[in-house]
Amino acid sequence: MSSTTQNPLAPPKSLQWLYVDFNSYFASVEQQLDPRLRGKPVAVIPVETGSTCAIAASYEAKAYGVKTGTPVWEARKMCPGLICVLGRHNHYVEFHERILDEIDRHIPITAVCSIDEMACKLMKNEMSVKRVTEIAQSIKSGIAKNIGEYVRCSIGVATSKYLAKVATDMQKPDGFTILNPENVLERLVELELRDLPGIGANMELRLNKAGIYDMKKLLTLQPKHLRSVWGSIWGEKMWYYLRGYDLPDGETERNSVGHSHVLSPEMRPPAQAYTIARRLTMKAAARLRRMGLYAGAFSISYRVENGSRLGLEARCEPSQDSFTFQQLLDELWRELQKESKGARIKKVNVVLHRLTETKDLQVQPDLFDTLKPKSENKQRVRNEKLSAAMDALNHKFGRDTVLLGMTAGKASTDTGTKIAFTRIPDMEEFLE
Repeated sequence: MSSTTQNPLAPPKSLQWLYVDFNSYFASVEQQLDPRLRGKPVAVIPVETGSTCAIAASYEAKAYGVKTGTPVWEARKMCPGLICVLGRHNHYVEFHERILDEIDRHIPITAVCSIDEMACKLMKNEMSVKRVTEIAQSIKSGIAKNIGEYVRCSIGVATSKYLAKVATDMQKPDGFTILNPENVLERLVELELRDLPGIGANMELRLNKAGIYDMKKLLTLQPKHLRSVWGSIWGEKMWYYLRGYDLPDGETERNSVGHSHVLSPEMRPPAQAYTIARRLTMKAAARLRRMGLYAGAFSISYRVENGSRLGLEARCEPSQDSFTFQQLLDELWRELQKESKGARIKKVNVVLHRLTETKDLQVQPDLFDTLKPKSENKQRVRNEKLSAAMDALNHKFGRDTVLLGMTAGKASTDTGTKIAFTRIPDMEEFLE
């Protein structure tokens, strides 16, 4: 090995990453779309009921203490002038795609980390403070001009993607922060433990029990000590992250497709809740087909108003048609209803498990197919074709053009595609 080979575990000595984090993203998009909301305290909510929580809050609302997760009834007390708007997730994805195109005009995007966060690896000629500042300013100007002046972002720059993300939180809204390798530890001492990605309320409590109450103490500990405090390899990784090491991201593999929904009060009687579960099942099956996957298990669970959670799972032949999963839903729902005895249902969750790629099924067909009646095998093929035809019609003429055993109504409206910040739905999903 050549003596000039760079140590892959050595921390970079130059700026390597630019990270873009949009401020109060959902609320900002709503303010951009509706001029009446601009400059006003806004909370984005998932359903129109006072028992729900805010999924986003504008900076005007945050000034009153309203934040993601604040119950609406409490938020209204904190901020009497609060305006609650129903989330329109298709618009958030549309803006997301436009934002990606805009950023890409200034610097290539290396990783889309969430619906409102993107990371960009700097090239050698972009690593100087002067040049990276110019890039950041051009991104902000381009977003204001081509996306909207109310859709603002904070930009962080550092030697690693992790530290660049930390930097975005050091100045909000509309901030720009560079963490230079020469003084990064001194800058980190200014932060609270909860300012670090990966440290939530539970982990902060765990750190406190270990005698760690501030960043100064955290930064004095060695990797093995942090590993024991965290109880996992993540603690040891944290030592390296905080010193600018750019550790590779672990590979993830999809093992389920599912959807969940918190029911509004009028949809909580079992009969109404069942229509929600049915619509979620159709949605999950359509998504499964679009991904070219088959599922060998189906599970349904729900939480009743007293807090109890009930759930069941059933295995099946690897399938992707809606008919198979609707039949399993019916069977499991009847069993769950016996146990819950008609209790009102607060949340419903359906999941398709044991996923298999289509190509694997072609190589390894069902060994028992030859033992089944030909009519049953024909029905299975027919169901798959019918399901695919339903997908085509819904994509061409609009969501809910064709439904299985139900008509479009509140269940369909309530179960429209939602965004989890770590999973960005394709636009096609809004038609499923």
